[in-house]
Amino acid sequence: MNFETKRINSAPDAIAPDGSEVRLLCGLNRGGMAVFTLPPKAVSKAIAHHTVEEVWYFISGHGRMWRRLGNHKETVDVGPGVSITVPTGTHFQFRCDGFESLVAVGATMPPWPGENEAYFVEGEWPSTI
Repeated sequence: MNFETKRINSAPDAIAPDGSEVRLLCGLNRGGMAVFTLPPKAVSKAIAHHTVEEVWYFISGHGRMWRRLGNHKETVDVGPGVSITVPTGTHFQFRCDGFESLVAVGATMPPWPGENEAYFVEGEWPSTI
């Protein structure tokens, strides 16, 4: 086994299916991490995942996260110090309500399998990206 060490890129490594910028961090066989950034006043596309689940920890900015799984749905305020879960199959969407980008570190389990993992769903707000 080799150890991995990585410094975050200044430019995004990818654009997530929801429209947020993705900067990849280290990962292992059972999970990966990334930084997700949503620009000021932006609203993501609403998506769900086929097989992965995620845990997010917000590090800057302010906004809201909408999640729905079955009959349970909620919208929560997010910002520095807030952590949320996204169980497999959860419909979710997030928005940046401030003038500073909304930034979260996310752990994906198992690691992101590829472009067919996410699918679009009806969200809480119209997307702006």
